[in-house]
Amino acid sequence: MLMKNIAILTSGGDAPGMNACIRAAVRTAINKGVNVYGIQYGYQGLIENNIKILTNTDVGNTIHVGGTILKTARSDEFRTKSGRDKAFSILKKNKIDGLIVLGGDGSLTGAKIFYEENNFPIIGIPCTIDNDLYGTDYSIGFATARETIVDAVDKIRDTAASHERIFIVEVMGRESGFLALESGVAAGAEMIIIPENNKKLDDVISDIKKINEEKKSLIIIYAEGCKLGPLNKVAKKIKNSIPGSNVRYSILGHIQRGGTAVPSDRILGTILGNKSVENLLKGEKNKMIGLINNKDQLTNFKDIIDKDRGIDKGLYEIAKTISNY
Repeated sequence: MLMKNIAILTSGGDAPGMNACIRAAVRTAINKGVNVYGIQYGYQGLIENNIKILTNTDVGNTIHVGGTILKTARSDEFRTKSGRDKAFSILKKNKIDGLIVLGGDGSLTGAKIFYEENNFPIIGIPCTIDNDLYGTDYSIGFATARETIVDAVDKIRDTAASHERIFIVEVMGRESGFLALESGVAAGAEMIIIPENNKKLDDVISDIKKINEEKKSLIIIYAEGCKLGPLNKVAKKIKNSIPGSNVRYSILGHIQRGGTAVPSDRILGTILGNKSVENLLKGEKNKMIGLINNKDQLTNFKDIIDKDRGIDKGLYEIAKTISNY
């Protein structure tokens, strides 16, 4: 089918580099004589027909901007069959032939279901600072979030060293420790605690004690999805278990999502935005475009959803070796 009109939306959590991706997709499509429609506020905006045509001017001077110019939102209505039926009717009403979805696991799961119900051509683009999607080495937004975390930890370390504190820094990562691991290694953390680590809290405290005997100021990176419990309670138990210790914690929260996209996220977004349009126009659908070993690669939505990305176990072993835990 010859495509004349395609649409693009951003869904779920925002990620730095999304705008670089939107920009590349829009300009690639226009260069090929295809109209591009921007859907505001993700799947909910699609249901509500919040759609406008995008021009080269609309995406000008956006490559460096964080967040998403298309806005994003989570849609409970799209989780229902009636909501998705409404979304499909809106696409047909606007004579849209294909859809590009930027988002993470939840957004691409929605894209998979929508395709299966309507056989509507969709290409997904991985956008999540957690970097937990199968089918790509890196997701858009990860590199910027990693740099934000490292910059924050570098500042926290000054205070930790001055006051000889054990400082625990919580970073994002509900299911995966990928962001915590790479940020921790880059920041020189003395310990990295991630969901993939099955140690009990008492064992973790024992490890902290050993390090603390040689070094009074410690940086511990703690992924939010860790099963040891809420950070405030973990910090309190560590303090009570190590006599004379000075324990503090900091939750970086949504600061990790924002900020100017670093060059690598701008480049990744540009490549995936361009390739998403090219593959959609070739007739590809029901797939996510990723970058593996610096080569663009398509992966079926089913594999993206069903297969576990996993952390870099080799890097984790290196982190443990050089941190002595």
